[in-house]
Amino acid sequence: MAQSPLDDHIELYRSSDGSIVFDVRTDAETVWLSADQLVALFGRDKSTISRHLRNVFEDGELERDSVVADFATTASDGKTYVVTHYNLDVVISVGYRVKSVEGVRFRRWATDVLRRYVIEGAAINERRLEQLGSLVQILARSGDDMIVGTAEVLARYLPSLRTLRDYDEGSIDLARGVEPSWVLTYDEARVVIDGVRAEFPEDRLFGSERGAALKGVVATIYQGFAGQELYPTVQEKAANLLYLVVKDHPLSDGNKRSGAALFVHFLAKNGQLADASGTPRISNTALAAITLMVAMSDPKEKDLMVALLMSMLTGEAS
Repeated sequence: MAQSPLDDHIELYRSSDGSIVFDVRTDAETVWLSADQLVALFGRDKSTISRHLRNVFEDGELERDSVVADFATTASDGKTYVVTHYNLDVVISVGYRVKSVEGVRFRRWATDVLRRYVIEGAAINERRLEQLGSLVQILARSGDDMIVGTAEVLARYLPSLRTLRDYDEGSIDLARGVEPSWVLTYDEARVVIDGVRAEFPEDRLFGSERGAALKGVVATIYQGFAGQELYPTVQEKAANLLYLVVKDHPLSDGNKRSGAALFVHFLAKNGQLADASGTPRISNTALAAITLMVAMSDPKEKDLMVALLMSMLTGEAS
């Protein structure tokens, strides 16, 4: 059973004759009614509604866990109770069973409420993007390279947020990148890391491997399933290469510096380090910032970090 959504709102439902009035919870994706509200809406006793609810789930019409949620509700006596609620899919299913005219009217009302939430939400998101753009401009004025690099990452990513929004609305197709023309081997990766290690002779642990972890990272970006590569493009391989070296710590020390070097080397060998005009797709300051962001990220945020790198490499953020 789902927990109460964090971003729920209350809307007032009133029947055409005013005989039915109650508050309706909505989380912008659906609306939620309690069993008592279903009783009031459909004008049936509680045992009848309970029977129909039971049949909805026993017949396999709906999966209970995805359409039921518990909400904390304050009663008239001031005490807080947890009350089970059912979403719009359940309301519609019960409405068909009891053949309620009021149920049809409620469905139309709920659809209008959700449509309004979508429109208002889109406007709010656009304002937030504009505000974020202003904050990025302020950060870019800093004299600190890392802050400037972070600002560049955000500035490059902002158009991607709009692109992803348009994609969700079915407006565009997202480019995924190009097929690689060069293959990274473990031996080549070792040469790159040794080259970076030569710049830090005082660090004796730099580049020392932890078991076969580095070989595992290289193998991972080329792994496949059923004859298909999981990461078929240069951009996907490069993004995952950087992420895995930084987060999986295949080296005793120097993972961030080695990961960034391998990332740049892989792109250069595949002809994707710069765009057609010769401008690097990611500047040194931006690369330093994104590498640090990857290092600080939670493992659950891997998709976000990879998507950020992909957006910068494919030109979707330019």
